Amino acid sequence: MLACVCKNKESCNTLKTNGFIRTYAFVGKTHFNRLNEEERQRGKYESPTAQIRSSLFSLSAEAFSVAMDDYTRFVDWDKMDATIQTQDSKELICTDFQEFKQLARQGYWAKNHSLRAKVYQKLIGNIPCRTVTPDASVYRDIVVKIIALPSVVALLLHYSKDEAECFEMVCRILACNDPSKRLIDQTFLAFESSCMTFGDLVNKYCQAAHKLMVAVSEDVLEVYSDWQRWLFGELPLVYVTRVFDVFLVEGYKVLYRVALALLKVFHRVRAGQPMESDNVQQDIRAFVRDIAKSVSPEKLLEKAFAIRLFSRKEIQLLHMANEKALQQKGITVKQKSVSPPKRQNVHLAVHAENFKSEIVSVKEMRDLWSWIPERFALCQPLLLFTTLEHGCSLNRFYSHSEGHEPTLLLIKTTAKEVCGAYLSTDWSERRRRGNQLSFFGTGECFVFRLQPEVERYEWVIIKHPELAGTASDPGAKSMPASSILSSCSVPSDAADRLSPFLAARHFNLPSKTASMFMAGSNECIIIGGGDGQALYFDADLNHGRTSHCNTFNNQPLCSENFQISAIEVWGFKDTMTV
Repeated sequence: MLACVCKNKESCNTLKTNGFIRTYAFVGKTHFNRLNEEERQRGKYESPTAQIRSSLFSLSAEAFSVAMDDYTRFVDWDKMDATIQTQDSKELICTDFQEFKQLARQGYWAKNHSLRAKVYQKLIGNIPCRTVTPDASVYRDIVVKIIALPSVVALLLHYSKDEAECFEMVCRILACNDPSKRLIDQTFLAFESSCMTFGDLVNKYCQAAHKLMVAVSEDVLEVYSDWQRWLFGELPLVYVTRVFDVFLVEGYKVLYRVALALLKVFHRVRAGQPMESDNVQQDIRAFVRDIAKSVSPEKLLEKAFAIRLFSRKEIQLLHMANEKALQQKGITVKQKSVSPPKRQNVHLAVHAENFKSEIVSVKEMRDLWSWIPERFALCQPLLLFTTLEHGCSLNRFYSHSEGHEPTLLLIKTTAKEVCGAYLSTDWSERRRRGNQLSFFGTGECFVFRLQPEVERYEWVIIKHPELAGTASDPGAKSMPASSILSSCSVPSDAADRLSPFLAARHFNLPSKTASMFMAGSNECIIIGGGDGQALYFDADLNHGRTSHCNTFNNQPLCSENFQISAIEVWGFKDTMTV
């Protein structure tokens, strides 16, 4: 937990909230501090990767050295990292955004207190914001969950001349009205959707860690709902400030990166070891508090930026999709007075007593359910089609499957092999081009096998983003750096904002074979294409074949030519009521 490092201890209070200790140090008139006993070195903030214009970014530490005491009013140096007390003179002159990003990642101003204070003031001072009257009823529902705000206030006090200056910076962050920037989650809806988005990212980029979380936790999303707490409530101060430096320059995506890196390090260090307690949430919190035993701030950031995440645009689309799913379940900016709908964990979503399949067991279905996007894991499996009941007819396959999105396809061969696909798009899309066989779907599709061994193959672009650039990723080009301080955001094209998450048109793909997700005609169904087909079966639902394909870069999912014993199509039943 973060320890107070303020000079003024006369009214330092310890409050117990939600089962954990929060330390608030009220300094001067008011204000609290609950950061870690180490130190701050980097900054975080939402991505001004929009548009850039204006003069250059030029700050000199020498010019501030006389006023050094102005920025130490709330700092007890005896409890700070000793390296921070070396106030070496530095100048910061930068005219290029990419160069500025690198300076932030490298910790250019991390060892100079006054220079960092001025950088924070410049970056935050240029956040476009509105005059706002806070709504306490909105924040009351989330204050015990979103612990970023107290930590950010405490951190900024270390780089403020007085409470008023800190108050202004916090207000700017909270009142940002730039639609392209995302800073601190301020509503229950935003927080819940960010947790779902983080869960989706873990599922795609930390599969080994995700498998462990599913195995050892009763509710995996409850574990992932801690992700902001790892960053703002458990990380030592020296780590928090390093993250904060980069966040202020690059944006919210940095937070996802660092949280994913923490989970990866936790899995690497604890792999094969028994959990220290019967509560994995507590184990992760304790691990993050002692992160210095496993990785330095530099190494943590290095690991975070080694993760090849989706573009900001794609993450925004995913967040919007999750937000929409929550809204459809009655979640608004305020938490309902009644218990809000919660994500069904895999054990609750797939009821052992109610679930019946001729192809997979309850455990296997739970494994499959842990792979699907979080917004659909809110639902329970609903059997739409089975050859054992509806017969071996492709027309009946379509008639029972159409109108449902997404769907889960399961195939069992006569050799008792089991494979299938998660399909993101309604099969009715196949008719858009008349009788012509054409591919559709999105990059959320994946194929898998369960027997004889478990393996999942996702869209090739997820694991190999170097195969395609994003068609529109702000900040990808070099920009003048002063805009970091005075940026003018250009909203994305309206059509892009409404596009599905991981739509192929968002990417500069080397060829169409990289996006052949699903196709169907009256003669056959094809899943995955390009130099082969991940799955193919005929209109009689009798014979099929599988091979490597470019879209999923998969190995054959079963015997290359197989005879079908059974096919099932599962939909997603919304059992949530408000």
